[in-house]
Amino acid sequence: MRKRKLAGILAGAFLWAALLPGFFAGAEELEVTAPSTVLMEASGGTVLFEKNSHEVRPCASITKVMTLCLTFDAIEAGKFALTDTLTASAHAASMGGSDIWLKEGEAMTVDDLLKATVIMSANDAAVVLAENVAGSEEAFVAQMNEKARELGMEDTVFKNCNGLDEEGHVTSAHDVALMSRELLTHPKIFDYTLTWIDYVRNGETQLVNTNKLIRSYQGITGLKTGTTSKAGSCITATAERNSLGLIAVVLGAENTENRFRDAAALLDYGFANWSVTVPELPEIPEVPVKGGMEKTIAAKVGEAPKVLMKSSEAGSLEGTVELRENLEAPIGVGDVIGRVKYSAGGKVLAEVPITAAEDAKKITLFSSFWYLLQGIFQY
Repeated sequence: MRKRKLAGILAGAFLWAALLPGFFAGAEELEVTAPSTVLMEASGGTVLFEKNSHEVRPCASITKVMTLCLTFDAIEAGKFALTDTLTASAHAASMGGSDIWLKEGEAMTVDDLLKATVIMSANDAAVVLAENVAGSEEAFVAQMNEKARELGMEDTVFKNCNGLDEEGHVTSAHDVALMSRELLTHPKIFDYTLTWIDYVRNGETQLVNTNKLIRSYQGITGLKTGTTSKAGSCITATAERNSLGLIAVVLGAENTENRFRDAAALLDYGFANWSVTVPELPEIPEVPVKGGMEKTIAAKVGEAPKVLMKSSEAGSLEGTVELRENLEAPIGVGDVIGRVKYSAGGKVLAEVPITAAEDAKKITLFSSFWYLLQGIFQY
């Protein structure tokens, strides 16, 4: 009997030993097959995971993320509207690879060109947009590189607007995440990135989205795929759940299945291990002021921050109010007089300014006399 009982205990122990590693498996065990990846939190740009994220590589049609950034900039600046019609040049019509077979002189609305560029990853449509933003693809590429510098994309050099393989046309997973963040600031992009099937040419040409994750991944919002012989299979995938926005970039995957699997694994890791907390703002009593016509002034706290935290630290966020010492008049409405610090584990994660909600005029001889007269006449 004892031998049987001992054998049962040992069997149970071996079973738990086999199950526990998987049960407690964490993000540290995340594995992706692509040679270069990054996972970035969208609003603040915090890198949550990376693998050779600054390795310089081609990125194929993910290049079009920057093309779309500049196109939306032009639309919002009033250069042209979605309903305007643009005409394909001979240069645009000569593009190979993925395209919608534009012919020289063919006209298409900006809206349809955006559909083709985003959904079908059409190289010819991207060139039409570029030429109409800057006058030529060459001038547009110069704008692309200028925008890249503004965004801090230090690993990137663009040579064309659509991502066709070209010597020296390179970027990195980290830089792709940066320009993806920029494109997300244009909400109109989601009208295209989340469309599975659409049509142009009055229904004659069907467009099917190259990003299969929009049909399978919860919270997916976009963004762009790309494939060439030099770049391999690439994707920048964006998703949002419970106010947490993520950008997963995969460069150089062996095939389309691997790129989607890696992107999903990165996003899963992010949502499983990170969360966004919006803390309550403290009420600030009136703040003492020295040398002012009034002894105190009302204070106002800024907007509640979205604080990125590890899920394991959820609930540990603490807020501390810090006000300027020996506050002296004059003080104007909107002047910063303190801050609220939000921290967890001894690390400050966010700060919110505290500002004056009213003026505090400095006491002068004349103002004191006038204040005294007002007091006398009130009685």
